[in-house]
Amino acid sequence: NAGLALGAAAALTLGAPALPPATAAELEILQTPPPAANSGYIVDDAGLLSRAASGSIGKTLKDLEAQTGYHVNVVTVRKLVFEQDPFAFGDKVLETWYPTLEEGNNKGQILLVKNTKEGSVVGGPAFLKAVGNDVLDSILSKNIPYNLADEKYGEALTSSVDRIAAILEGKGDPGPPTRFEKSKEKTYKTKAETNEKREIFSNVVIGLLVISFVVPMVQYFGYVAGDPDFGDD
Repeated sequence: NAGLALGAAAALTLGAPALPPATAAELEILQTPPPAANSGYIVDDAGLLSRAASGSIGKTLKDLEAQTGYHVNVVTVRKLVFEQDPFAFGDKVLETWYPTLEEGNNKGQILLVKNTKEGSVVGGPAFLKAVGNDVLDSILSKNIPYNLADEKYGEALTSSVDRIAAILEGKGDPGPPTRFEKSKEKTYKTKAETNEKREIFSNVVIGLLVISFVVPMVQYFGYVAGDPDFGDD
């Protein structure tokens, strides 16, 4: 019976369609063991972080945990197919890694999705209360979208982690990034403006031509009128 069961299981496995890469990535993240305390904090499945960014984030989160006991993980994924909502998938990962309230109470997680340029911040009750809704909303509406719009994935995560760490360590919120809007003032002339400029230029030229002919003639006739001997033989 055991042999038949193993054979049936093997047949089902061989006959099952391959999972899409994105779905496989989601399942891999869910099957990844939770990052160990005081050591692992980053699961960069999408490969969005440079070595420098990973080092900076890892150091900040390690110092945060050492000082406060809060453990925050950073997760990136190329695409969400299995669970397309970044908050729902973030919660699923958090609950998978820390299934009890005691384990997840002081845990936090930042998730970035590459293809949709979305993110989420989820966590246990203690973590969410300590960070506060205002800062969480600001991170989700400014740090993440501002940077992801320019594909600055490392900066999106680094600046978000820095704000969360500062709040939890009691240092005060450094604030969101400033977004510089490109000037919408046009740098070209419309057809009407061009024609208007051309008409003004033409009028100026005509005026100068008139002056160049009329003034000498006026001066000449004035000279002739003032000379009594002009015209006498």
